[in-house]
Amino acid sequence: MNINATFEKLKTMKLLGFENAYRIVYNNGANPGFTTDELIAHLVDAEYDDRYNKKLMRLLKVAGFKHRATLDQIDYGDQRTLDKNQLLRLQTCDWIKKSKDILITGPTGVGKSFIACALGFQACINEYKVLYTNAGKLFDKLLFAKADGSYLKEIEKIVKMDLLILDDFGLKPIDSKIRTVLLDIIDERNSKKSTIITSQIPVKAWYDCIGEPTIADAIMDRLVNGSYRIEIKGESMRKFLKIDE
Repeated sequence: MNINATFEKLKTMKLLGFENAYRIVYNNGANPGFTTDELIAHLVDAEYDDRYNKKLMRLLKVAGFKHRATLDQIDYGDQRTLDKNQLLRLQTCDWIKKSKDILITGPTGVGKSFIACALGFQACINEYKVLYTNAGKLFDKLLFAKADGSYLKEIEKIVKMDLLILDDFGLKPIDSKIRTVLLDIIDERNSKKSTIITSQIPVKAWYDCIGEPTIADAIMDRLVNGSYRIEIKGESMRKFLKIDE
């Protein structure tokens, strides 16, 4: 058997994890405790792990998270009134499978974006496609897209994401054009995909923030019904950590 030819064939077939693990086993010599079944399982696991890690890196790059955050980094101090059990349940990502939304509210600096990114990171671990974006920047981008004729294409990209994280909603005034864009996003994703929205404005005040009653009714009806709520209290975390929000 020409082992180098085998390595080249594995590389040609893009079985790089398999090839690397096989090369290590070969160079280290056969392990007398390794049965044939165990060796095959080891090589297959190496290929699986290699593909999974590469996919995860691609998902994280596309997501473009503001923070490198994980759920185990969240501070559950009493002053923040966070429900740890709720976040542990959300960790399973079953809510994404069911196309549920999450609304995160609280004063500036309390870690809304951090928690949203941590949930997004967990979604990537579970191989869901995620997009993080600032609400104001997304609205501006889509308004430009309307002007150059690429609006439907951009909306389609957003709709394809399993999870959309819309950060800092309500910081910029919402005019008639933005209302229409927001309705298009929410309507297209409703009951099909999941969305996380963070805002300094309490959910009960979003209706007035959106403005036009008919559109506000349509948006709020889709967002509020069946969504999970995370309301954070306490002092700004920036006093203790370098968290930008």
